[in-house]
Amino acid sequence: MSYTVIGTSAFRKTNVALFAAGFNTFSILYCTQAILPEFSREFGISPAFASLSLSLTTITLAVSMLFLGSLSEVWGRKKLMGLSLIFASLLCIMTAFSSTFETLLVFRVIQGIVLAGLPSVAMAYLGEEIEPGSLGKAMGIYISGNAFGGVAGRLMTGVLTEYFNWSVALDVVSAISLLATVVFFMNLPDSQNFTSRSFELRQLTCSLRSHLQDKGMLCLFAIGFALLGSNVALYNYIGYALSAPPYSWNHTLVSFIFVIFFVGVFSSIWMGTLADRYGRKKVLLCTIAVTLIGSIVTLHPVLWIKITGLLLLTFGFFGSHSIASSWVGRRATHDKAQASSLYYAGSSVGGTVAGLCWSAYGWKGVIALIGVFLTTAFFLAMRLSKMPAQQTHVH
Repeated sequence: MSYTVIGTSAFRKTNVALFAAGFNTFSILYCTQAILPEFSREFGISPAFASLSLSLTTITLAVSMLFLGSLSEVWGRKKLMGLSLIFASLLCIMTAFSSTFETLLVFRVIQGIVLAGLPSVAMAYLGEEIEPGSLGKAMGIYISGNAFGGVAGRLMTGVLTEYFNWSVALDVVSAISLLATVVFFMNLPDSQNFTSRSFELRQLTCSLRSHLQDKGMLCLFAIGFALLGSNVALYNYIGYALSAPPYSWNHTLVSFIFVIFFVGVFSSIWMGTLADRYGRKKVLLCTIAVTLIGSIVTLHPVLWIKITGLLLLTFGFFGSHSIASSWVGRRATHDKAQASSLYYAGSSVGGTVAGLCWSAYGWKGVIALIGVFLTTAFFLAMRLSKMPAQQTHVH
């Protein structure tokens, strides 16, 4: 098999293309998160109901990835990823013209289905095309694109909503996402190690059962649930916390809190490189611990200390996510896109459940939920480090 290695033109082009794809996907996926308080105000809805503009999208994305990831085994990685990026950008434009919150939710659900053609397939593409010793860095760069897109989507909507309205903000996000799609098509090399096969429901079911029978993969899926759920929960409701007294921030100030995600651009690349050098097990445990400590620090009422906690949590989250997601690609011996889909499945639950915690107990309730998630992830990572490295094959 012909692998792509660090230092080659193909490696650089792959990184540029998938950085742009991650930017596109996550700028659209998270563009409503910074303006949840605005939805509550304009449509007269609760924080938990407003959070559905993100939670429903991530839920449908996670479920749809199970099928679209398998469809990429038939259609090919690049083709499916490209179609996903194009249609997601166009749907973002349509979302901007929603006249009711219910209509907006319908478009966001469809967006979740369409966006499902990218995350797990991108991870599978990297797992197939990148030389194993270079995979940690390549996955880190892809995850950094996710972080950069998440920052840009949130920041643009928050600032533009303050000076114009949320509809204009979504239009701008969609225009920039279309440009990122062009960059993707211009740079991504065709697959060299992918072999198309016919779609068989029995094969899909057997491979799914195989992934779920591997205790190591189950640990990774649960870690993904806990990490992604914690991150969504925190950033869904930090805007409400900072908008309320004693901080009373406006939309623009709240949106700038997402600049912290740039820490994730650095963290995902650096921790991916460290994992290649020192081993995934040690680095994953350290980054989860940092994430948990950061969440606890955010309980402090002094603003600069609270923001320091956000920095620690974000740094740890992106490092953990980069390592755990690349671990899925390494451990899966077959149907890598499907395995990556399972890693993301259920990650959206944290956002909506945390809304109930926020309504009942405020910020302490949100952090309590995150604490449970991250403590569970830490112990699962300890258990994972003692398991054999290889997954069973499909029978």
